[in-house]
Amino acid sequence: MELRVLQYFLAVAREQNISAAAQALHLTQPTLSRQLKELEEQLGKQLMVRGNRKITLTEEGMLLRKRAEEILELVDRTEKEVMRSDDTVSGDIYIGTGETDGMRQIARVANRLQERCPGIRFHIVSGDAADVCERLDKGLLDFGVLLGDMDKTKYNYMELPMKDTWGVLMRRDSPLAQRDVITPQDLWDKPLILSRQVDNKSGLYRWLQKEPSELHTVATYNLIYNASLMVDEGMGYAFTLDKLVNTNGSALCFRPLQPRLELGMYLIWKKAQIFSKAAKQFLECLQERLIPGREG
Repeated sequence: MELRVLQYFLAVAREQNISAAAQALHLTQPTLSRQLKELEEQLGKQLMVRGNRKITLTEEGMLLRKRAEEILELVDRTEKEVMRSDDTVSGDIYIGTGETDGMRQIARVANRLQERCPGIRFHIVSGDAADVCERLDKGLLDFGVLLGDMDKTKYNYMELPMKDTWGVLMRRDSPLAQRDVITPQDLWDKPLILSRQVDNKSGLYRWLQKEPSELHTVATYNLIYNASLMVDEGMGYAFTLDKLVNTNGSALCFRPLQPRLELGMYLIWKKAQIFSKAAKQFLECLQERLIPGREG
């Protein structure tokens, strides 16, 4: 399977039309059609359903699209890293992370490194723990930032000093807004909006002292901004981490939990990872700035 043919396939998947894709690729339509047919024959699977006006991907085609995007992204990264000059520190650093105010400290270190090495560029990919680990395992990320528990046998890691505190986002006119802290009993009969991350939810269930089936969960979310809109519309109370939603001057407020519930934070990378110069420099800067007792 040639990289060139994967690029052709992705162009057709984007355009959903052979003629438009051929024009974008500067190919003739018969040439592109032949390449796609040979790809299907090579894989022994139909990848596309050719309609009168639009091409749609089969289930196998959607899988190939996802894998082809990952392959070409990794090839592009590898080419750039190999071609870097030996006497300069430059390049791209890819970090996967969930929503956390702890990224502020990491961004501060990244800014200082960029001032020293302006040829370094950072790319932040947002996702939950499963998303981050999947991309890290495939080599699409240099580092991941995980909250809470992690598999310390699978990855190399650095425990970060930042911690996030769980609380509840609610409307200011809700009954619980008059409380300074929120207890489990306060929420047993309330409509709840929960993070979709399994690890985070299991910790919250333990704190709530209830099984999931005993709670009134009305929605789950991946991005807290979207959850905050549901809260604002009166759908329920959203569990979230502190400092993610700016409630100043808004109709919403945040109240911490009692007993207090915190999440630790880890920077992780693959074992036997071979870092680019830029990634290695970044890790060293993080260790100098964030690990107690080390000064940069």
